[in-house]
Amino acid sequence: MRHASVQVRAKLTEGELERYENLFEVGKFLESQNKYDLAYHIQREIEHLIAPAIERLKEGSKERDQLNQDFIAQKNRES
Repeated sequence: MRHASVQVRAKLTEGELERYENLFEVGKFLESQNKYDLAYHIQREIEHLIAPAIERLKEGSKERDQLNQDFIAQKNRES
């Protein structure tokens, strides 16, 4: 099973994080039983679950980039 990054997990809601952790445990168990074909479906479900968190992370990045551009433009006007 592949973990989501710490940044992505930080953007999960409480319910999403609980579901993520439960799915991950099931996936780890399936892998320990060499049931990789079933673990694949759990991994896909995790990927669908974290997609909104990835989008929230991207939005935060875009906002930060815009604030940085605004700050630089203001500093250039002041110079």
